[in-house]
Amino acid sequence: MTTRTFCTVAAAIFALIALLQLIRIVMGWSVTLNGVDVPLWVSWIAVTAAGALSFAGFRAAMRS
Repeated sequence: MTTRTFCTVAAAIFALIALLQLIRIVMGWSVTLNGVDVPLWVSWIAVTAAGALSFAGFRAAMRS
């Protein structure tokens, strides 16, 4: 696997995670982990982090 392929695949996975978190926010889906409800603001952090990692991955793929 080349560096370009790895960066593209990783960036696509992070983009999918960001998209799913954004859908969770829009649809208002609740998530419960070990009996504790996870607030929606956690998804905003996940969207930001996954989006930034996706952006960085696609940039790295373009440079390779």
